[in-house]
Amino acid sequence: MRSRTLALTAAAISTVAVPAMAADLTVTVELPSIPVASYHRPYVAVWIETTDQTAVRTLAIWYQQTRNNEGDGKDWLKDLRTWWRKGGRAMTMPADGVSGATRAPGRQTITIPAARLAGLQPGQYNIVVEAARELGGREAVRVPFRWGAANTGRVTGATELGAVSVAVSR
Repeated sequence: MRSRTLALTAAAISTVAVPAMAADLTVTVELPSIPVASYHRPYVAVWIETTDQTAVRTLAIWYQQTRNNEGDGKDWLKDLRTWWRKGGRAMTMPADGVSGATRAPGRQTITIPAARLAGLQPGQYNIVVEAARELGGREAVRVPFRWGAANTGRVTGATELGAVSVAVSR
């Protein structure tokens, strides 16, 4: 009887510990194909910030991860100026579960499970996507979203980024 009571108590505690608003966050980033003589894949940073533009958490950072004759790709992360100033310079790369190789032009999707965002309080936020390309431009877009309720948002960049969409699913 005692072991059954403990099992029921543990089940009740685990039910209470799971956030009622558990949701996944999906970010889709369109990297346009840019017709130039010397195309380099962009470095891209994706992060969450509050409405007053305070960085909350980096979700993804895509950069050159192999060493070449110009050095280590980490040396050029500072070209993602906004992300770098808001916390990128304090990160150690590679960052497990966050950093990855640059991506080819096309639609790229990142899904962040609710468990990874457990400390994020309900409220209004922005997803910021910043892209910078060698011999190219730099662009950052902000997509507002509400954490704690199912919703979507979409913004289209002008040069280095195409459509960027955010979906919070329940």
